[in-house]
Amino acid sequence: MAIPDDTVSLLDYERHFRARIDPAIGSYINGPAGDGQTKRANREAFERHRLMPSVLADMRGASAKSVLLGAEMAYPILLAPTAYHQLVHPQGELATVEAAGLTRTVMTVSLLSSVRLEAIAKRSITPLWFQLYLQRRREETLSLVRRAEEAGYRALVVTVDAPVNGMRNAQARAGFKLPMQIRPVNLDGLEGSAPVRAVNGSPVFQGMLDEAARWEDIAWLRDNCRLPLILKGILNPHDALRAVEVGVDALVVSNHGGRILDGLPASLDVLPLIADRLDGRVPLILDGGIRRGTDIVKALGLGASAVMVGEPVLHALHIGGMPGVAHMLTVLQTEFEVAMALLGKASLAEIDRSVLF
Repeated sequence: MAIPDDTVSLLDYERHFRARIDPAIGSYINGPAGDGQTKRANREAFERHRLMPSVLADMRGASAKSVLLGAEMAYPILLAPTAYHQLVHPQGELATVEAAGLTRTVMTVSLLSSVRLEAIAKRSITPLWFQLYLQRRREETLSLVRRAEEAGYRALVVTVDAPVNGMRNAQARAGFKLPMQIRPVNLDGLEGSAPVRAVNGSPVFQGMLDEAARWEDIAWLRDNCRLPLILKGILNPHDALRAVEVGVDALVVSNHGGRILDGLPASLDVLPLIADRLDGRVPLILDGGIRRGTDIVKALGLGASAVMVGEPVLHALHIGGMPGVAHMLTVLQTEFEVAMALLGKASLAEIDRSVLF
């Protein structure tokens, strides 16, 4: 499918996506929790901040390169874990990982990918991270970790902010159901959680949380995982400090894209609080609302080492397949380089709070 000629930004990909996608699938991918306050807050936070340029800087040898948890990165941009890429394109994650390789971008593969983690790894020429939700039985969690290790994944990203699903009203109104031909193939053969049957009213406090992950599970995983361990979904500075104390190697500051609990603060607004509390003890990655290269500068200025991009990947994959994702990432990379040039910052190390007005 040809990329429309007027697609020159990530927001253009989103516009075309909304016009073309099946409404039910669109509600699953773009739909927020509740009234969408948190999702809107993610964008509003970036729009509130203004940048302070510096002219006549020496930009000879300028570079956006860095190293994060041992992975060389051409740009401080990672693909966030997003589920079921085959919902928007028949090649699914195989197309996405090819685009990541072409643009030298680290990809985080979702536990809920529609292609097996091993098949994605075989297709990849870029470093991969694997995203995990802790399973009800530790041996099942460990089997997934070992599969990721053996397939060559470089880090483990454990999502910790969704012990239950958020109240996604838009998705419920649209009646989204996963198509029969698409399933969480990485979970094949695992027991999973038993269904909870509520006696009266909501089932949430009638057993649904009995097997939810706790801090002792993270400590256990740290002792049993050879890969760098990253927690995704940290907003509370107290949680950030506790994560470091149990040996976590990096944190993803994230409100799950506004898809879990409505009314949370924007990830960007929390980022400097966590950065100040941890004072550089572990790298911080900002997730939620990235749509422009200038957004990346703002995140780095407030304490992030890198950012994650989620929804725009699926928008571009649906509109243009593998070339669409590669083009979208190239646009974002180019915008970031332009922002660095116009701010007078020749390296990522020079980007600090002085870039903000």
